[in-house]
Amino acid sequence: MAEVTLEQVNRKVRDLHDKGFAALERGNNQYAMDMLMSALDLEPRLLSARRFLRVAQIKTFKAKKGGQLTHIMSSITGIGGMIGVNMALKKDPLKALKITENLLRSDPLNRTFIDLHVRAALAADMPEVALLTLEVEREYYPKDVALLKRLGQLYLDNNQANKGREVFEILLAMKPNDQTILKAYKDASALDTMSKGWTDAGSYRDIIKDTEEATRLEQGAKAVKTDRDVEALIQDSLKKIEQEPDNINYRRGLADLYMRAGQMDEAAKTLEEAQKLSGGADPQLDRAMAQVKLKTFDQEIEQLKKAGDEEGVAAKEAERKAFELADAEERVKRYPNDLQFRYDFGVLLFENDRLNEAIQQFQQAQRNPQRRIRSLYYLALCFKNKQQYDIAFEQLDKAASELQIMDATKKDILYELGTVCEAMDDKTKAASYFKEIYSVDIGYRDVAEKIEKNYA
Repeated sequence: MAEVTLEQVNRKVRDLHDKGFAALERGNNQYAMDMLMSALDLEPRLLSARRFLRVAQIKTFKAKKGGQLTHIMSSITGIGGMIGVNMALKKDPLKALKITENLLRSDPLNRTFIDLHVRAALAADMPEVALLTLEVEREYYPKDVALLKRLGQLYLDNNQANKGREVFEILLAMKPNDQTILKAYKDASALDTMSKGWTDAGSYRDIIKDTEEATRLEQGAKAVKTDRDVEALIQDSLKKIEQEPDNINYRRGLADLYMRAGQMDEAAKTLEEAQKLSGGADPQLDRAMAQVKLKTFDQEIEQLKKAGDEEGVAAKEAERKAFELADAEERVKRYPNDLQFRYDFGVLLFENDRLNEAIQQFQQAQRNPQRRIRSLYYLALCFKNKQQYDIAFEQLDKAASELQIMDATKKDILYELGTVCEAMDDKTKAASYFKEIYSVDIGYRDVAEKIEKNYA
């Protein structure tokens, strides 16, 4: 059962989702959970609602300062629900999944509830839901071997070999003498290597017995090195389109090959044909057409540079920037519910110092779980540039609280928290944020210099 996005659901589901998200933002976690669970009742495949529901559940649990005793008590009080899950697993897995969400609402870090939820999600053919839950729990149980094994295997089962390899690599460091983990790591590494440029796990030569066809597909998956390679792939795509003229994906692939070959006019023509076949309502084709136009600008700019025409370069770069901004704005107007487009437009507005307009886009884009943290980050940068440091701090603090791992994004956020505190003349608090980065990455920006100045 494939995941659906917010853009694909009906108005009622979207309204419930948005009410839940707004309540979560205000700290009204109980109401947020009510709204998000109502949205999931209508559309259980809406992963965005489930992700925000998990955030609300964990925030509520942490506010109560729940611990091991809480887990024991919730297991006792949840016996009825657990029996209900086991009874519904085979006959009605969606019902079982709903019951497990109620159990997790009372205790989202209860290991038994987590296990039942994962089983119910898999029984309902929603592996993405099982992965979401295990990924969240991993942040709280980072050294739990059984959880990591299950997560790693689930990644492999769902064609995410790279993530599976990373998990088994961590397990191998924890248990270097465990032969089952070593074998799993080797299997994951092999699948990861095979999946580079190939979407199906397993032996693709067993699937495609025609060796010549397999060779062409391998060429397409790799970076094309010669004009001859590109031309062969273009001719191959043209034959496929001739056999299946209504296949939009073939035309999309052909346009990409034309772009690699620098044949922008042919790429644009191919995408226009694909857009006609789609009925003119494919946002990804719109984006691809914009990329062709931008590549055309880049070619023209490069030619002007070679000719030494500095004025021409400046004029063409300004024209490129104006087109990119206008195109992003038009795409948001055409697809107002696509939050990724709002995020992209917001970044361009920020880069062009149109801060109030950028803020408006990021405030909506943060409803996209994949862009939430970066939207909060850019919101903070907008408020910081407007010298509204207290509001900038609130956005950054909110983003930092939702990141458990010290990755590149969290370093960016902590650094900006430090600079905002400096702007508010709170040197002690600023130093505390810089120290968090310094303790794990001494080479990040100028953080070492800032810490040394602080000690001096």
